[in-house]
Amino acid sequence: MSDGESKDGADRRQHERFGTELSVDYSSGETFLFAYITNISEMGIFIRSDDPAPIGTPLKLRFGHDEGPPLSLEGEVVWVNPIRTDGDNVNPGMGIRFRNLSLEARERVVSMVRAIAYLGTDEDAS
Repeated sequence: MSDGESKDGADRRQHERFGTELSVDYSSGETFLFAYITNISEMGIFIRSDDPAPIGTPLKLRFGHDEGPPLSLEGEVVWVNPIRTDGDNVNPGMGIRFRNLSLEARERVVSMVRAIAYLGTDEDAS
């Protein structure tokens, strides 16, 4: 690949994603919603939604995994996979990039991602 060619989505990712099913509360302005995270990385999440927010929408996120209080983070919609009426889209939703992570929040996200990765690997082995 030459320097001028673009990489596909998988090649652009700097952080490995791991499948999960975590509940998430998120809000934008006066709108509060509940959904599920279907994958997570150290820098973002994918939220399953039939009605994803537009690209650029800032969100307040709240989610957790097993131990400790839920994380409260800021994020931004960076890509959308819209629902299609022809049924050709089995995974509608939105990709969210975390924003303004404090050192503590970043460490908790990394720890959560590692736990999810470990549990996924452990389940795959059985």
